[in-house]
Parts: sequence; structure tokens; C-alpha cells
Amino acid sequence: MSIKAVLFDLDGTLADTALDLGGALNTMLREHGLPAVSMDEIRPVASHGASGLLKLGMNLDKSDPNHARLRQQYLDTYETCFDQDTVLFDGIDALIQAIHARGLKWGIITNKPHTFTHRLVPQLGFSVAPDVVVSGDTTAEAKPSTKPMLYACEQIDVAPEACLYVGDAERDMQAGKNAGMHTVLVSWGYIHADDNIAAWPADTVIDTPEQLLQLL
Repeated sequence: MSIKAVLFDLDGTLADTALDLGGALNTMLREHGLPAVSMDEIRPVASHGASGLLKLGMNLDKSDPNHARLRQQYLDTYETCFDQDTVLFDGIDALIQAIHARGLKWGIITNKPHTFTHRLVPQLGFSVAPDVVVSGDTTAEAKPSTKPMLYACEQIDVAPEACLYVGDAERDMQAGKNAGMHTVLVSWGYIHADDNIAAWPADTVIDTPEQLLQLL
């Protein structure tokens, strides 16, 4: 395959954001007089965003009439610590440098709101800045919709079939595959032990960032 761009999910793929996501959850739980949740419980659901974390910590469903209010409270709490302990996973910056050295474009497509991504991404220490960053609210729909995927392709002027999309969640694989991209699942991401990753539409599963280079 002739790849011209590599696009990535952010949380659980490029950056280890679980400590800050979980820290915000536990701060909120304490405020509500509820028990804290361990990081071992948080990591597998960290890619599922505020709603997934609220389900874990408060057993709160999206259908609950209090969901919107508590989700906003969570986001307000996360605002105070979103860049406190978040770091790139080992080997990620070297991978980005290698992608750039091959003359390929790279970018980020995340469901994280723009209010966080536009500040967090520049702080993560990438040696080469991304060619495009698409947040969860950049387009009318977030992943698993194909809208953010196709929008990213338009911004970098690369056809979907010439892109690799790299992520750690089922919706990442669905969005990439449905957009016509080649999909790569990272095993170091926030994957639950009960997830049936064999059923996800991933073309390849990799265990280290270095393995991605073998696909290019």
C-alpha cells in the first residue's frame, strides 16, 4: 500500500492521559461523597471519555436526566488538571520523527474537545508539529462517524485510502475503516480485558510504536 499520511487517536494511543482523566474523576467523586476508583479500573475505560468515566464512577447512564449537568461538572474539574501528568507514551516522539523523515504527513483525530486539544497537543513535546488536529467537536459528529476522518483528509489533501489510522478503541477502527483508511490497533492503549478486539475492523495490531514503521 502507498501511504502518504499517518493519523492518530490521542488518548491511549499517542498520550497517556489516564492519570489526569482519572484524577478529575476521583476529585469529582470525593465532592459527591463517593469512593474513589483505582487507576487499574480507570485505564480500560479512559478512551471512552467523560461519559464512560461517569458510568464507571457513578454508574451514570447517558439517559439519566442528570447526565448533562454531571458531565459538564466533570469537564470543569478536568480543566483544572488536564495537563498535569499527561505524557507521550515511550517511543512515540521517535516514531513521529521517523514518519516525518520519510516525507509523510501526520495528524491527530481525537474525540477530546477542542478546548483541551488546542492547549494540550503543543505541550506534549512533539519534535514535529502535527499537520492537522481534529477534535471531537471540530465537525458535526465525532468518531465513530467518518466526518472527522474525511475532514482531516481534506485539510492535508491526502485521500483516505492513502492514510493509516492508528487508535486503541473500537470506534477508532470503525471510523477509519468506514472512511476507507487502513486501520491499526495499538495494544498498549486503553483496552478492557473484556473487549473482543478480534471483532474490531483493524487491519493490523501492533505492540510497540516501532512496529508501525514496518507498515509504511
